[in-house]
Amino acid sequence: MGSRERREREREEVRTLILDTARELFVNEGYDAVTMRRIAERIEYSPTAIYFHFRDKESLLKELCQTDFLTLAHQFTAIARIEDPIEQLRRIGQAYVEFGLRNPNHYRLMFMTPHPPVEPDDEMLQKGNPEEDAYAFLRQIIERGLAAGRLSGTDAELLSQTMWAGVHGVISLQLAKQNDPWINWRSLEERTTLMIETLIAGLEHA
Repeated sequence: MGSRERREREREEVRTLILDTARELFVNEGYDAVTMRRIAERIEYSPTAIYFHFRDKESLLKELCQTDFLTLAHQFTAIARIEDPIEQLRRIGQAYVEFGLRNPNHYRLMFMTPHPPVEPDDEMLQKGNPEEDAYAFLRQIIERGLAAGRLSGTDAELLSQTMWAGVHGVISLQLAKQNDPWINWRSLEERTTLMIETLIAGLEHA
């Protein structure tokens, strides 16, 4: 490996370290409370080194959101090849839960941490493109189900947001309360399956 390639690799490693650290701090301390200096202190770099990679905290958050949402969308690639929209709903619900549990800090920042709204750059993440936008992919499945007469109702946005809210509840409870002895928890698999099947049954008769 030449010196140029080595420098580029080291640059990407530092950039990844900044992003991972910022994600953790945003989740644990709140977006508003975290400063670029705070991120620099955590990774033992100077603030100047942080600004070399990101001009401000907003641009850092934007890249985090775009990267994480694109990662989520890519989890659904195989589901797009399934013809039955009901089976697609079942699989997308399961994949969504799996993503949240494999990537808890990503999920907390994306869906459980208050922060300013982020408008993505079309070059990286195109809003409304089902291949890059996970919500657009879910809505597309709902629209297919409505068109095929497999789902009831007329408002694809409402049905999509209801499906999303139900599955989000399973993940958020698991992340926030999984070690709470007050509740006699049933297995995550049982809770996930029952939630998804209940939602699908409700959408079929909405």
